[in-house]
Amino acid sequence: MAIKSTIFKAGLQMADIDHSYYADHSLTLARHPSETDERMMVRLVALALQAHTLQSVCNGDGTLAFGAGLSDPDDPDVSLTDFTGRKRLWIEVGQPEDKPLSKACSKADAVIVYAFHHAAEVWWRGIENKLSRLDKLQVWRVPTEASQALSALAERSMQLQATVQEGALTLSSQLGSVMIEPLRWK
Repeated sequence: MAIKSTIFKAGLQMADIDHSYYADHSLTLARHPSETDERMMVRLVALALQAHTLQSVCNGDGTLAFGAGLSDPDDPDVSLTDFTGRKRLWIEVGQPEDKPLSKACSKADAVIVYAFHHAAEVWWRGIENKLSRLDKLQVWRVPTEASQALSALAERSMQLQATVQEGALTLSSQLGSVMIEPLRWK
């Protein structure tokens, strides 16, 4: 019998000062049995860093949501879909292969990867040339120390505050806070 995903609920209060985006989001995250708390929280960070696109790209008339994650490799980790059903933003976390990223670029207006983990630099050196031709793609590096610290904030029911200022995200709860300064690789 297969082990089912664990459901996490998050209340996210967003204050994106860089993009003048302020909103509350009620989120549901399904953590696949093989997914770590670190990866799940990086998915949440990716959503928080791009939440402003709900307003700036879709004028508030779209859906910013988590995908099936590890349960479906053809589904983004996070996506922004406009009211017509068009994928405006496709977000992956981790170290995906080049072919699925190329496929994602053909399905969405923009694709963003948030690479994390201590092996991210090795992955990037091996894949950078293959991704150079993908104009719709951005690749960001989440520092290892920050991604590992996010695990301490993971709870089945979370109340989180996210502040984006000068490109850095501070994610806080009653358990503490983590500052993430992503580095753009592409």
